[in-house]
Amino acid sequence: MDKKLLDILACPLCKGPLVYKKEAGELVCKADRLAFPIRDDIPVMLEEEARKLAAGEEV
Repeated sequence: MDKKLLDILACPLCKGPLVYKKEAGELVCKADRLAFPIRDDIPVMLEEEARKLAAGEEV
């Protein structure tokens, strides 16, 4: 992922910051507990494509 892109991306729901999880290929919003997938180096920032984080899942 491009560092400049990561700096400007925000959660589409709460507009909060995202955490890049390289090993999982996801951008995580801690506030909404959602993980947005990254496919072919392109973040998919759609709520319906996001994965809800499990209760015990570390953010």
